[in-house]
Amino acid sequence: MKTKYLFILLFGILFATCNQKEEKKLSDYMIGNWETTHIKIKMVTVNKTDSTSVFQDDFSKPNSGKAQSSYKKDGTFSAWFKQPNGEKVDETNGKWKTKNDSLFIDYFYLGKQVQAWYKIQQIENGFKGTSIYDWDNDGKSDDTLIMTTKKTKL
Repeated sequence: MKTKYLFILLFGILFATCNQKEEKKLSDYMIGNWETTHIKIKMVTVNKTDSTSVFQDDFSKPNSGKAQSSYKKDGTFSAWFKQPNGEKVDETNGKWKTKNDSLFIDYFYLGKQVQAWYKIQQIENGFKGTSIYDWDNDGKSDDTLIMTTKKTKL
């Protein structure tokens, strides 16, 4: 009987250790500078109707603004848009953390406190983030945002 409990305890410690290593990997991966290359937001029940709206932006187009961000080891981040002329606009700062395969962000933007999470999938030279949130501000967290990024040097 003691052997059974010892096995369960050892398995639990191994499982917890593996989860901590996975979390550390994502937090280490996120540190640095990023540029969003594509974003798609599907908003259902827009303006409290049964209408669905889809917003997309391909930031790789020439002369388009670039959505950029920088994640620091201390759990803070900055995000902004870089205009084609190089000017930074709409900069915001916030806090971030990871848990398992998720990125949690907390920041103030356009008069509103935003607390969102993204499921992160590491891809070549970047990540794909998926979030369910109230992106259209209709009071329902029923909108899906999918973005792809690439790692950059500032």
